[in-house]
Amino acid sequence: MKKKVWGILLFSIDAVLINLAYVAAFYLRFDGNFTGQMVNQYGPIYFQNLITFTLIKLFIFYAFGMYKNLWRYASIGEVFQIITTSFVANTGIITYMVLTQQMLPRSIYLLTFILDTLFIGGIRFSVRAARGISKEKIFKRKNYKRVLIVGAGQAGALVIKELKKHENLHSRAVALIDDDSSKLGAKINGVPVLGDKYHIKEVAEANSIDEIIIAIPSASKKEIREVVEECSKTKCKLKIVPGIYELIDEQVSIKKIREVKIEDLLGREPVNINLNEISGYVGNKVVLVTGGGGSIGSELCRQISKFKPRKLLILDIYENNAYDIQNELKRKYSDLDLEVLIASIRDKARLDEIFATYMPQVIFHAAAHKHVPLMENNPQEAIKNNVFGTKNVAECANEYGSEKFVLISTDKAVNPTNIMGATKRVAEMIIQSLNVNSKTEFVAVRFGNVLGSNGSVIPLFKRQISEGGPVTVTDPEVTRYFMTIPEAVQLVIEAGSMAKGGEIFVLDMGEPVKIIDLAKNLIRLSGFEPDIDMKIEIVGLRPGEKLYEELLMNEEGLSETENNKIFVGKPFFTDLKLLRRELDILSDILVKDTDGIKDYMVKIVPTYKQTSNQTG
Repeated sequence: MKKKVWGILLFSIDAVLINLAYVAAFYLRFDGNFTGQMVNQYGPIYFQNLITFTLIKLFIFYAFGMYKNLWRYASIGEVFQIITTSFVANTGIITYMVLTQQMLPRSIYLLTFILDTLFIGGIRFSVRAARGISKEKIFKRKNYKRVLIVGAGQAGALVIKELKKHENLHSRAVALIDDDSSKLGAKINGVPVLGDKYHIKEVAEANSIDEIIIAIPSASKKEIREVVEECSKTKCKLKIVPGIYELIDEQVSIKKIREVKIEDLLGREPVNINLNEISGYVGNKVVLVTGGGGSIGSELCRQISKFKPRKLLILDIYENNAYDIQNELKRKYSDLDLEVLIASIRDKARLDEIFATYMPQVIFHAAAHKHVPLMENNPQEAIKNNVFGTKNVAECANEYGSEKFVLISTDKAVNPTNIMGATKRVAEMIIQSLNVNSKTEFVAVRFGNVLGSNGSVIPLFKRQISEGGPVTVTDPEVTRYFMTIPEAVQLVIEAGSMAKGGEIFVLDMGEPVKIIDLAKNLIRLSGFEPDIDMKIEIVGLRPGEKLYEELLMNEEGLSETENNKIFVGKPFFTDLKLLRRELDILSDILVKDTDGIKDYMVKIVPTYKQTSNQTG
């Protein structure tokens, strides 16, 4: 209703302004002399056509959308609209006058066009100016958040506009930061550029900044990490405009501005994968994902679904997670042939039944126990699941003629110091030895920690911060490799496309990250200062934990692949008979003498070194 009233009011004002423009044009043309020729020759022509002139122009204004725009947000685009509309409207008047064989001085038409543009545009932009003045008063009077925007480019300019447009956010851009020295001192949409990234802390303090928005979607991950590190020196809340690779339509809006995530600090570039190769071995195939409800397994299911498998089988023992991913995939991929199978990989008979029924062609084996301290205290469960569970699934793949078997492994399998890592190494040995005489291509993909996965350090730190601390770190020197879950899974799927059988693919994890630095950055991202607002407590290495992880054993060697983030190690364990004999003994120990489990695992995995770390 309010918009309709405003439209009628603007329509009425335009009717007055149209005629005021003619009067002013006559005044200028005849030097202010409204007597003689002006009154006798041209006055009657104007007055006879006054209503027609007004109606023609109003009709053209309406047709060109002059009453639909929200003029309080008018910008350069609306200026061009006003000029174009005025030109067309006055051209319409000239056409009418020619057709009716009437005549006014040519200069009147030109002057009227100029005056129409000034009057019609002036009234509209005065609305924006008045609104801007009132908003400035409100901004000063109310407790608005003061925002610093990093990036004085197109994205930064759009963020400023978006903040002005969405008053409900109670935020206002007051300063800009940009590394381009030529922009220093300039103003973007009225907001000044006050320095480069190394002035962020200084500018934030001088301008009482509450929030920083990083608006450089074209920047590399490394550049974003550097900016975030500078921002984290302030106590301001951080937000970021996603990178161009995340902005599918390349449009910036308030809805797309998100919180800065810990992965923004890794400095890793987005993964590029070969879609054609992946489509070739996953598309139109029956694909089985074990542990399909877990962090890695569910992401595998999401990404595999994009490649249109003939059928996707999600196998998991925990029905809640499986149910969640089932519902998600059904919503996103209504035409996906999806089956959820609640089963344990320890149950060979159940696996035989599943393989005989569905005959999966491609298997991603993600089911595993992975929590290091818990497995140290429950080694028999780690062995049952990670060793014998893997053996069951791999043997079914071999027996039922699956084309490909991809084992999700871990950097903890290299020179393991814990039972979880040792069991994953045995799992690698199982698939390498089975591969020798099998038509199935068995491969393993080895990577480090994934950010945000169940049981990983990031959710623990976030929970500790939300509870007010302390944040616990086992040792100040502990380092780990990190990846995002989607990145790791994309590389796992592509590594599977490269498999010839028996390989262990190693993913480029980037530079190792100190866990204590990760903790400090998370604390800063949450608006606190480490060891001042939020204490960091060193609790000592946990059972089976080591200071740093490795990604490759000396014997395996390393070769490059077509993807510069995937490397391949050559197989070096292939004695299936020996392994089966040792696994039979291990199976007996599980039943008769659980105390001897770890000692016998050393015999199977000679690189396994037991540690005596105690929980702090």
